[in-house]
Amino acid sequence: MTLLDVKNLDKRYASGGRTVTALDGVSLTLSAGETLGLAGASGSGKSTLARVLTRLVPADAGTVRFGGEDWLALSGGELRRRRSRMQMVFQDVLGAFNPRATVGSVIEDPLRIHDIVPKAERGREVAALLDRVGLPAAYAARSIRDVSGGQRQRIAIARAIASRPAMIVLDEAVSALDVSLREKVLELLVALQEERGIAYLFVSHDLAVLAAVSHRIAIMDAGRIVESGPAVEVIGNPQSSAARALVGAVPRLIGQEDRNAV
Repeated sequence: MTLLDVKNLDKRYASGGRTVTALDGVSLTLSAGETLGLAGASGSGKSTLARVLTRLVPADAGTVRFGGEDWLALSGGELRRRRSRMQMVFQDVLGAFNPRATVGSVIEDPLRIHDIVPKAERGREVAALLDRVGLPAAYAARSIRDVSGGQRQRIAIARAIASRPAMIVLDEAVSALDVSLREKVLELLVALQEERGIAYLFVSHDLAVLAAVSHRIAIMDAGRIVESGPAVEVIGNPQSSAARALVGAVPRLIGQEDRNAV
């Protein structure tokens, strides 16, 4: 079932007296429970696309249907209510949190804002979410500043799944982690997808990461999608110069057949 249907999405910025095209007629689809890897060099438009889809910045033209609704037409209270269905995990998770917040309050916020569980049950739900991402319930009392980068990334994932979303956009969400932590976070994401049927739009410049988790991969260059297809085909036989450059930048890629072993 198609969960996300994007057609002819445009976004332009004014910069230094000139117009910069960040998105130029971008079209893509994402099915429920599927991972679409979005790759491209810096400045290719992939992070802009992530922010347009999550309604952090407006589109200039095009359509986005999410869960059968006109996603770009939603505003005010309607948009706030629907936001629970599409969450985002950023690369800079510390910058995405209130630095004075506790781990528990960070995870509890979506439970409260979207009225996911009654107030009396939120503490138990926070503990359950921490447990699901491999952290002790006692971490709820810690300051968000007093946990490691890998732990903050897990907390960001716990917050994202707290609202029981249909889709999560991950924007370079593991690029700041070392190899061992990256592997653990990718394992967690794959397990959560299998359990809950969450769809991921996984934005990364690293094809090795995308090979480990993606069913399909789309390659962006200069604001356009220049190639897309099954992950194993895009990586094994890249057709565009942008895809060939990305493949050439990684000495060894994980095959799609190894996806479940990550």
